[in-house]
Amino acid sequence: MSPATSCKPVYLTLDTGHMAVAPLIAEVLNKHQVKVTFFAANERTKTGDGSLGKDWAPWWKARAAEGHEFASHTYDHTYWRADVPGASGAAPQFRVRPSAGPSEGKDFTWTARQYCEEVGRASARLQEITGKKPLPLFRAPGGKTSPKLLAAAQACGYAHVGWSPAGFLGDELPSDKYPNEMLLKKALQNIRSGDILLAHLGIWSRQDPWAPAVLEPLITGLQSRGFCFKTLREHPQYQAWIEAHAGPLPAQPGK
Repeated sequence: MSPATSCKPVYLTLDTGHMAVAPLIAEVLNKHQVKVTFFAANERTKTGDGSLGKDWAPWWKARAAEGHEFASHTYDHTYWRADVPGASGAAPQFRVRPSAGPSEGKDFTWTARQYCEEVGRASARLQEITGKKPLPLFRAPGGKTSPKLLAAAQACGYAHVGWSPAGFLGDELPSDKYPNEMLLKKALQNIRSGDILLAHLGIWSRQDPWAPAVLEPLITGLQSRGFCFKTLREHPQYQAWIEAHAGPLPAQPGK
């Protein structure tokens, strides 16, 4: 069959993490010519000055040259905690908590504009270090959102991307209860055409790293079952949105 027309597409997405496994992940992706979509925040790393810092900038630039896509994961890996109750028709506000950066662990109340600035800051940094415009998409840390938050982000040009139930690859789970062999078997059994898959560039809490141990057999196992890997630029749910937001990134404050 022709892979271009007859394969079953899946969309592998990789969120930032401690980055120690990032070079190995890049090797596996390049070896198998798999293109992915990276969702990036400036998270604490085992080496270097943060996942979007100057030390990791060459790594991101190399991924852009290979044809991967990029999108925001919020700059300081900022979790939505709750909508702030307000009068009907009032401008939305959100309780948030950054989990990286100088305000790590502190709670804030943000306006929709402030949240958009946080999403846009990661996109702007990605464009700066890769030379490639990121997709007008974002992933909220933990996938935690509300209808009001999603509407606010869309109003400033960013559509949210979650993941498919079977696409949760489990690298965040404790390895003593969810060993790599179990996670691989489950993924190969349950993933279906069109699924968005989620893993990370290193998880601090997992003792037996998921990547690259599971990544390569997952790729080859899915490919042997007739699957092919595509980026979110090619996802039918997001194609029209991406095309409609093909202009420059929204301006950042002070720019």
